[in-house]
Amino acid sequence: MKDIKGPALFLAQYVRDQPPFNSLDGIAHWAADLGFIGIQIPTWEPRLFDLETAAQSLTYCQDLSGRLAEVGIAITELSTHLQGQLVAVHPAYDLMFDGFAPASVRSNTQARTAWASNQLVLAAKASQNLGLAAHVTFSGALAWPYFYPWPARPAGLVEEAFDELARRWRPILNAFDEVGVDVCYEIHPGEDLHDGITFEMFLERVGSHARCNILYDPSHLLLQHMDYLGFIDAYHERIRAFHVKDAEFRQSPRVGVYGGYQAWVDRPGRFRSLGDGQIDFVGIFSRMAQYDFPGWAVLEWECALKDAQVGAAEGAKFIAEHIIKVTDTAFDDFAGSPIDRAQIRAAMGLRA
Repeated sequence: MKDIKGPALFLAQYVRDQPPFNSLDGIAHWAADLGFIGIQIPTWEPRLFDLETAAQSLTYCQDLSGRLAEVGIAITELSTHLQGQLVAVHPAYDLMFDGFAPASVRSNTQARTAWASNQLVLAAKASQNLGLAAHVTFSGALAWPYFYPWPARPAGLVEEAFDELARRWRPILNAFDEVGVDVCYEIHPGEDLHDGITFEMFLERVGSHARCNILYDPSHLLLQHMDYLGFIDAYHERIRAFHVKDAEFRQSPRVGVYGGYQAWVDRPGRFRSLGDGQIDFVGIFSRMAQYDFPGWAVLEWECALKDAQVGAAEGAKFIAEHIIKVTDTAFDDFAGSPIDRAQIRAAMGLRA
């Protein structure tokens, strides 16, 4: 068995115009002081990272990794959540997602999709240059507006949406395969890959591609009332990345799982800082250890109540306390004794 690596921090929620949060060196020093030993980098954030340069220059990547190593920080994964979202956007969301793209491709669906797909290919090369094993992203969504079956969906709509999603992602998965890096889709409402079944539908359409894998975040499963522990049992072979994020669902007579169009603080289901919600992290880390999860435990801070910096400080300690130092011996080894085949057969009353 392997020890999970961590604690690490996803930087997306912490980037600001003020130091130390406006540069990679500054935010890395801050994270290291809190006890983090890894960071997950949002590649759309130019204050931290130049994706195109990282894809083209091994020297840039070596210099960046070296500076981080000096403060005891490693890069866990690169993130293209925003670019991955733009690989597939239903027209209902064009206006809201246009801001994720550069001005040159906004209001041009075809150009925006091409730009997003190229960003993923650059991320594959950058991940290779940084010596990373996994990459985290969103799948995008073409079928999501139709997730509730009223009005009744036309026969074949979902199938066509997933066929098209797979068509767009297959070349990207191949690009990651060429450099030996896994693509880990965050299973997330708003994406077509939002639960186990939808992941399976996509996986089938990309031919069970070896690089098609999962970013496990239990908060999104709890808010869907899914068995988030059983999810690990079912999909552990495909789980290659892990966001450690807490959540709670407070049952209400007035509003349900769809949230009633309320702000996060007023929804029955909401994200919380680590330890403040309902997630069974002892169970999660136990299963991750049991199944030899090969990656990092990465804090993604999103909380409707607690300050972000307090959440980070508490989160580093929380993750460190939950990582299991796995055993290299069986607890009952002391009771064992050497025995040969003849003795084994004799123990069963069989002739030697």
